Amino acid sequence: MAGNTLGRLFAVTNFGESHGPAIGCVIDGCPPGVPLTEADIQHDLDRRRPGTSRHVTQRQEPDQVEILSGVYEGKTTGTPIALLIRNQDQRSKDYSNISDRFRPGHADYSYWKKYGIRDPRGGGRSSARLTAPTVAAGAIAKKCLELRYGTKIRAYMSQLGPIQIPFQDWDEVAKNPFFAPNAEIIPELEAFMDQLRRDGDSIGARIEVVAENVPTGLGEPIYDRLDADIAHVMMGLNAVKAVAIGAGFECVSQRGSEHGDEITPEGFLSNHAGGILGGVSSGQDITVSLAIKPTSSIRVERRSITTENEPIMVQTLGRHDPCVGIRAAPIAEALLALTLMDHSLRQAAYAGYADIK
Repeated sequence: MAGNTLGRLFAVTNFGESHGPAIGCVIDGCPPGVPLTEADIQHDLDRRRPGTSRHVTQRQEPDQVEILSGVYEGKTTGTPIALLIRNQDQRSKDYSNISDRFRPGHADYSYWKKYGIRDPRGGGRSSARLTAPTVAAGAIAKKCLELRYGTKIRAYMSQLGPIQIPFQDWDEVAKNPFFAPNAEIIPELEAFMDQLRRDGDSIGARIEVVAENVPTGLGEPIYDRLDADIAHVMMGLNAVKAVAIGAGFECVSQRGSEHGDEITPEGFLSNHAGGILGGVSSGQDITVSLAIKPTSSIRVERRSITTENEPIMVQTLGRHDPCVGIRAAPIAEALLALTLMDHSLRQAAYAGYADIK
Protein backbone atom coordinates (compact mmCIF):
# COMPACT_ATOMS: atom_id res chain seq x y z
CA MET A 1 0.00 0.00 0.00
CA ALA A 2 1.67 3.19 -1.21
CA GLY A 3 0.63 6.80 -0.69
CA ASN A 4 1.54 7.16 2.98
CA THR A 5 3.95 10.10 2.60
CA LEU A 6 2.99 13.78 2.37
CA GLY A 7 5.36 16.49 1.12
CA ARG A 8 8.70 16.67 -0.67
CA LEU A 9 11.23 18.60 1.42
CA PHE A 10 9.18 18.51 4.63
CA ALA A 11 8.01 14.93 4.22
CA VAL A 12 5.78 13.06 6.67
CA THR A 13 5.29 9.30 6.49
CA ASN A 14 2.30 8.06 8.49
CA PHE A 15 2.03 4.48 9.83
CA GLY A 16 -0.20 2.25 11.94
CA GLU A 17 -3.78 0.97 12.16
CA SER A 18 -6.75 1.92 14.29
CA HIS A 19 -6.53 -1.18 16.51
CA GLY A 20 -2.82 -1.92 16.22
CA PRO A 21 -0.41 -1.44 19.15
CA ALA A 22 0.58 2.07 18.05
CA ILE A 23 0.35 4.73 15.37
CA GLY A 24 2.89 7.36 14.42
CA CYS A 25 4.89 9.17 11.79
CA VAL A 26 8.41 9.99 10.65
CA ILE A 27 9.18 13.58 9.62
CA ASP A 28 12.06 14.10 7.21
CA GLY A 29 13.32 17.60 6.44
CA CYS A 30 12.63 19.54 9.62
CA PRO A 31 15.27 22.27 9.93
CA PRO A 32 17.75 21.95 12.82
CA GLY A 33 17.69 24.19 15.85
CA VAL A 34 13.92 24.49 16.25
CA PRO A 35 12.95 24.44 19.96
CA LEU A 36 10.69 21.41 20.40
CA THR A 37 9.28 19.37 23.26
CA GLU A 38 6.49 16.84 23.53
CA ALA A 39 4.36 19.54 25.19
CA ASP A 40 4.52 21.60 21.98
CA ILE A 41 2.88 18.72 20.13
CA GLN A 42 0.52 17.56 22.87
CA HIS A 43 -1.63 20.70 22.84
CA ASP A 44 -3.00 20.03 19.36
CA LEU A 45 -3.33 16.30 20.02
CA ASP A 46 -5.51 17.07 23.03
CA ARG A 47 -7.73 19.25 20.84
CA ARG A 48 -8.27 16.32 18.44
CA ARG A 49 -8.42 13.59 21.10
CA PRO A 50 -11.51 11.32 21.24
CA GLY A 51 -13.77 11.00 24.26
CA THR A 52 -13.67 14.69 25.20
CA SER A 53 -17.45 15.24 24.99
CA ARG A 54 -20.66 13.26 24.57
CA HIS A 55 -20.84 14.41 20.95
CA VAL A 56 -17.82 12.41 19.74
CA THR A 57 -16.63 8.81 19.93
CA GLN A 58 -16.23 7.59 23.51
CA ARG A 59 -13.02 5.71 22.75
CA GLN A 60 -10.73 6.83 25.58
CA GLU A 61 -7.27 7.41 24.17
CA PRO A 62 -4.77 9.59 26.06
CA ASP A 63 -2.87 10.18 22.79
CA GLN A 64 0.38 10.89 24.59
CA VAL A 65 3.07 11.53 22.01
CA GLU A 66 6.59 10.14 22.35
CA ILE A 67 9.50 11.73 20.47
CA LEU A 68 11.80 8.85 19.55
CA SER A 69 14.42 10.70 17.50
CA GLY A 70 15.42 13.96 15.88
CA VAL A 71 15.44 16.10 19.03
CA TYR A 72 18.37 16.67 21.39
CA GLU A 73 18.30 18.86 24.50
CA GLY A 74 15.03 20.45 23.42
CA LYS A 75 16.01 21.32 19.84
CA THR A 76 15.60 19.58 16.51
CA THR A 77 18.81 18.16 15.07
CA GLY A 78 17.81 18.10 11.40
CA THR A 79 17.61 14.31 11.38
CA PRO A 80 14.31 12.41 10.96
CA ILE A 81 11.85 13.02 13.79
CA ALA A 82 10.00 9.85 14.78
CA LEU A 83 6.77 10.29 16.74
CA LEU A 84 4.84 7.46 18.41
CA ILE A 85 1.33 7.39 19.88
CA ARG A 86 0.31 4.15 21.59
CA ASN A 87 -3.24 2.82 21.19
CA GLN A 88 -4.69 1.93 24.59
CA ASP A 89 -8.47 1.58 24.24
CA GLN A 90 -9.11 -0.74 21.30
CA ARG A 91 -12.29 -2.83 21.38
CA SER A 92 -11.87 -5.08 18.37
CA LYS A 93 -14.79 -7.33 19.41
CA ASP A 94 -17.16 -4.51 18.42
CA TYR A 95 -16.32 -5.28 14.79
CA SER A 96 -16.72 -9.05 14.85
CA ASN A 97 -20.19 -8.82 13.27
CA ILE A 98 -18.92 -6.94 10.18
CA SER A 99 -15.70 -8.84 9.48
CA ASP A 100 -17.21 -10.37 6.34
CA ARG A 101 -19.58 -7.59 5.29
CA PHE A 102 -19.27 -4.10 3.87
CA ARG A 103 -20.54 -0.89 5.42
CA PRO A 104 -22.25 1.41 2.88
CA GLY A 105 -20.14 4.52 2.34
CA HIS A 106 -17.05 2.97 3.95
CA ALA A 107 -13.67 2.02 2.49
CA ASP A 108 -14.39 -1.64 3.39
CA TYR A 109 -15.61 -2.44 -0.11
CA SER A 110 -12.95 -0.67 -2.19
CA TYR A 111 -10.08 -1.91 0.02
CA TRP A 112 -11.33 -5.48 -0.32
CA LYS A 113 -11.59 -5.13 -4.10
CA LYS A 114 -8.14 -3.56 -4.41
CA TYR A 115 -6.08 -5.59 -1.93
CA GLY A 116 -8.09 -8.78 -1.44
CA ILE A 117 -7.71 -8.32 2.31
CA ARG A 118 -8.77 -5.71 4.86
CA ASP A 119 -8.56 -4.99 8.57
CA PRO A 120 -12.17 -4.56 9.78
CA ARG A 121 -11.14 -3.46 13.28
CA GLY A 122 -12.06 0.20 13.39
CA GLY A 123 -11.45 0.52 9.67
CA GLY A 124 -7.77 -0.35 9.97
CA ARG A 125 -5.73 1.96 7.79
CA SER A 126 -8.78 3.92 6.63
CA SER A 127 -9.66 5.00 10.17
CA ALA A 128 -9.70 8.65 11.25
CA ARG A 129 -7.54 7.40 14.13
CA LEU A 130 -4.62 7.83 11.73
CA THR A 131 -5.12 11.59 11.77
CA ALA A 132 -3.50 11.78 15.21
CA PRO A 133 0.06 11.44 13.81
CA THR A 134 -0.85 14.01 11.16
CA VAL A 135 -1.85 16.46 13.89
CA ALA A 136 1.40 15.73 15.73
CA ALA A 137 3.48 16.45 12.63
CA GLY A 138 1.38 19.50 11.88
CA ALA A 139 2.13 20.93 15.32
CA ILE A 140 5.82 20.91 14.43
CA ALA A 141 5.15 22.55 11.06
CA LYS A 142 3.02 25.19 12.80
CA LYS A 143 5.86 26.02 15.16
CA CYS A 144 8.40 26.27 12.34
CA LEU A 145 6.13 28.59 10.34
CA GLU A 146 5.32 30.78 13.32
CA LEU A 147 8.97 31.16 14.29
CA ARG A 148 10.09 31.93 10.74
CA TYR A 149 7.23 34.01 9.35
CA GLY A 150 4.79 34.66 12.19
CA THR A 151 2.25 32.47 10.39
CA LYS A 152 -0.86 31.59 12.38
CA ILE A 153 -3.21 28.80 11.29
CA ARG A 154 -6.69 28.38 12.77
CA ALA A 155 -9.88 26.51 11.88
CA TYR A 156 -13.51 26.47 12.93
CA MET A 157 -16.81 24.78 12.11
CA SER A 158 -19.13 26.93 10.00
CA GLN A 159 -21.94 24.41 9.50
CA LEU A 160 -23.20 21.27 11.25
CA GLY A 161 -25.72 19.45 9.11
CA PRO A 162 -28.46 21.97 8.25
CA ILE A 163 -27.34 24.45 10.94
CA GLN A 164 -25.32 27.44 9.70
CA ILE A 165 -22.90 28.83 12.31
CA PRO A 166 -22.34 32.59 11.85
CA PHE A 167 -18.79 33.68 12.67
CA GLN A 168 -18.68 35.74 15.84
CA ASP A 169 -15.33 35.46 17.60
CA TRP A 170 -12.16 33.36 17.28
CA ASP A 171 -11.96 33.20 21.08
CA GLU A 172 -15.19 31.19 21.19
CA VAL A 173 -13.72 28.34 19.12
CA ALA A 174 -11.67 26.97 22.02
CA LYS A 175 -14.56 27.22 24.49
CA ASN A 176 -16.88 24.54 23.08
CA PRO A 177 -16.56 20.97 21.74
CA PHE A 178 -17.77 21.96 18.26
CA PHE A 179 -14.97 24.41 17.45
CA ALA A 180 -17.82 26.83 16.75
CA PRO A 181 -17.04 30.57 16.65
CA ASN A 182 -20.43 31.50 18.09
CA ALA A 183 -21.49 30.89 21.70
CA GLU A 184 -25.16 31.61 21.09
CA ILE A 185 -25.66 28.63 18.79
CA ILE A 186 -24.13 25.96 21.06
CA PRO A 187 -27.46 24.87 22.69
CA GLU A 188 -28.96 24.31 19.23
CA LEU A 189 -25.93 22.26 18.15
CA GLU A 190 -26.08 20.16 21.32
CA ALA A 191 -29.79 19.46 20.93
CA PHE A 192 -29.28 18.47 17.30
CA MET A 193 -26.45 16.06 18.16
CA ASP A 194 -28.35 14.53 21.09
CA GLN A 195 -31.25 13.68 18.79
CA LEU A 196 -28.87 12.37 16.14
CA ARG A 197 -27.34 9.95 18.63
CA ARG A 198 -30.78 8.75 19.69
CA ASP A 199 -31.55 8.11 16.02
CA GLY A 200 -28.34 6.10 15.64
CA ASP A 201 -27.45 8.19 12.62
CA SER A 202 -24.67 10.58 11.56
CA ILE A 203 -24.28 13.98 9.88
CA GLY A 204 -21.80 16.03 7.85
CA ALA A 205 -20.14 19.38 8.52
CA ARG A 206 -18.25 22.26 6.97
CA ILE A 207 -14.88 23.43 8.26
CA GLU A 208 -13.10 26.71 7.51
CA VAL A 209 -9.30 26.99 7.75
CA VAL A 210 -7.42 30.29 7.74
CA ALA A 211 -3.66 30.91 7.54
CA GLU A 212 -2.50 34.43 8.42
CA ASN A 213 0.91 36.02 7.76
CA VAL A 214 1.75 33.69 4.90
CA PRO A 215 4.81 34.81 2.91
CA THR A 216 4.36 35.66 -0.76
CA GLY A 217 5.81 33.41 -3.43
CA LEU A 218 4.83 29.95 -2.15
CA GLY A 219 3.77 27.61 -4.95
CA GLU A 220 4.61 27.10 -8.62
CA PRO A 221 2.54 27.43 -11.82
CA ILE A 222 0.51 24.58 -13.31
CA TYR A 223 0.98 21.24 -11.49
CA ASP A 224 2.77 22.42 -8.35
CA ARG A 225 0.31 25.19 -7.59
CA LEU A 226 -0.08 25.92 -3.89
CA ASP A 227 -3.86 25.65 -4.10
CA ALA A 228 -3.58 22.34 -5.97
CA ASP A 229 -1.38 20.89 -3.23
CA ILE A 230 -3.70 22.21 -0.52
CA ALA A 231 -6.68 20.57 -2.21
CA HIS A 232 -4.68 17.36 -2.64
CA VAL A 233 -3.79 16.98 1.04
CA MET A 234 -7.21 18.10 2.28
CA MET A 235 -8.90 15.44 0.15
CA GLY A 236 -6.65 12.96 1.95
CA LEU A 237 -8.47 13.75 5.19
CA ASN A 238 -11.04 11.09 6.03
CA ALA A 239 -14.59 11.96 4.92
CA VAL A 240 -13.69 15.14 3.01
CA LYS A 241 -15.74 15.27 -0.21
CA ALA A 242 -15.09 18.83 -1.39
CA VAL A 243 -12.41 21.51 -0.97
CA ALA A 244 -12.83 25.19 -1.84
CA ILE A 245 -10.21 27.95 -1.87
CA GLY A 246 -11.35 31.51 -1.24
CA ALA A 247 -14.80 32.19 -2.68
CA GLY A 248 -14.92 28.60 -3.94
CA PHE A 249 -18.18 27.64 -5.63
CA GLU A 250 -19.57 31.13 -5.04
CA CYS A 251 -17.34 32.36 -7.89
CA VAL A 252 -19.77 30.71 -10.33
CA SER A 253 -22.35 33.44 -9.73
CA GLN A 254 -19.85 36.30 -9.37
CA ARG A 255 -18.93 38.66 -12.18
CA GLY A 256 -15.30 39.39 -12.94
CA SER A 257 -15.77 42.93 -11.66
CA GLU A 258 -16.78 41.45 -8.31
CA HIS A 259 -14.54 38.40 -8.01
CA GLY A 260 -11.20 39.93 -8.99
CA ASP A 261 -9.59 41.37 -5.85
CA GLU A 262 -8.74 45.02 -6.54
CA ILE A 263 -5.29 46.22 -5.47
CA THR A 264 -4.31 49.58 -3.99
CA PRO A 265 -0.95 50.88 -2.69
CA GLU A 266 -2.21 49.88 0.76
CA GLY A 267 -3.07 46.34 -0.33
CA PHE A 268 -5.97 44.22 -1.59
CA LEU A 269 -9.56 45.38 -1.14
CA SER A 270 -11.02 41.85 -0.89
CA ASN A 271 -9.89 38.23 -0.80
CA HIS A 272 -12.08 36.18 -3.12
CA ALA A 273 -8.93 34.41 -4.34
CA GLY A 274 -8.27 33.02 -0.87
CA GLY A 275 -4.70 34.30 -0.75
CA ILE A 276 -3.51 32.46 -3.86
CA LEU A 277 -3.15 33.91 -7.38
CA GLY A 278 -2.02 31.72 -10.27
CA GLY A 279 -1.06 29.00 -7.82
CA VAL A 280 1.29 31.30 -5.86
CA SER A 281 0.61 32.84 -2.43
CA SER A 282 -0.14 36.57 -2.58
CA GLY A 283 0.58 37.41 1.06
CA GLN A 284 -3.11 37.61 1.93
CA ASP A 285 -4.78 35.18 4.32
CA ILE A 286 -5.15 31.73 2.79
CA THR A 287 -8.74 30.56 3.27
CA VAL A 288 -9.88 26.98 2.73
CA SER A 289 -13.32 25.41 3.15
CA LEU A 290 -13.95 21.67 3.58
CA ALA A 291 -17.15 19.66 3.14
CA ILE A 292 -17.17 16.56 5.35
CA LYS A 293 -19.58 13.70 4.74
CA PRO A 294 -21.59 11.86 7.43
CA THR A 295 -19.85 9.00 9.23
CA SER A 296 -20.48 5.67 7.49
CA SER A 297 -20.52 3.61 10.72
CA ILE A 298 -24.09 4.03 12.01
CA ARG A 299 -26.65 1.97 13.96
CA VAL A 300 -29.33 2.40 11.29
CA GLU A 301 -29.68 -0.85 9.32
CA ARG A 302 -28.77 -0.54 5.65
CA ARG A 303 -28.55 -2.89 2.69
CA SER A 304 -25.18 -4.27 1.65
CA ILE A 305 -23.38 -7.51 0.73
CA THR A 306 -20.88 -9.92 2.26
CA THR A 307 -17.46 -10.81 0.93
CA GLU A 308 -19.25 -13.73 -0.79
CA ASN A 309 -21.61 -11.27 -2.55
CA GLU A 310 -24.60 -12.30 -0.45
CA PRO A 311 -27.25 -9.62 0.28
CA ILE A 312 -27.48 -8.65 3.96
CA MET A 313 -28.52 -5.83 6.28
CA VAL A 314 -25.67 -4.02 8.05
CA GLN A 315 -25.80 -2.34 11.43
CA THR A 316 -22.57 -1.00 12.92
CA LEU A 317 -22.21 -1.14 16.69
CA GLY A 318 -19.36 0.13 18.83
CA ARG A 319 -18.02 3.64 19.43
CA HIS A 320 -18.09 6.06 16.52
CA ASP A 321 -18.18 9.79 15.84
CA PRO A 322 -21.72 10.77 14.84
CA CYS A 323 -20.03 13.71 13.08
CA VAL A 324 -16.34 13.44 12.27
CA GLY A 325 -16.37 17.14 11.44
CA ILE A 326 -16.54 17.99 15.14
CA ARG A 327 -12.90 16.94 15.60
CA ALA A 328 -11.70 17.96 12.13
CA ALA A 329 -10.54 21.53 12.85
CA PRO A 330 -7.11 20.68 14.33
CA ILE A 331 -6.57 18.09 11.59
CA ALA A 332 -7.30 20.61 8.85
CA GLU A 333 -4.96 23.09 10.53
CA ALA A 334 -2.22 20.46 10.55
CA LEU A 335 -2.65 19.60 6.88
CA LEU A 336 -2.49 23.25 5.84
CA ALA A 337 0.58 23.79 8.04
CA LEU A 338 2.36 20.77 6.53
CA THR A 339 1.65 21.99 3.00
CA LEU A 340 2.81 25.54 3.71
CA MET A 341 5.94 24.29 5.48
CA ASP A 342 6.86 22.06 2.55
CA HIS A 343 6.34 24.89 0.08
CA SER A 344 8.27 27.35 2.25
CA LEU A 345 11.32 25.06 2.15
CA ARG A 346 10.93 24.64 -1.61
CA GLN A 347 10.75 28.42 -2.04
CA ALA A 348 13.79 28.90 0.22
CA ALA A 349 15.75 26.43 -1.92
CA TYR A 350 14.66 28.23 -5.11
CA ALA A 351 15.38 31.71 -3.78
CA GLY A 352 18.75 30.61 -2.44
CA TYR A 353 19.69 29.19 -5.83
CA ALA A 354 18.55 32.38 -7.57
CA ASP A 355 20.92 34.40 -5.39
CA ILE A 356 23.96 32.46 -6.65
CA LYS A 357 25.84 34.56 -9.23
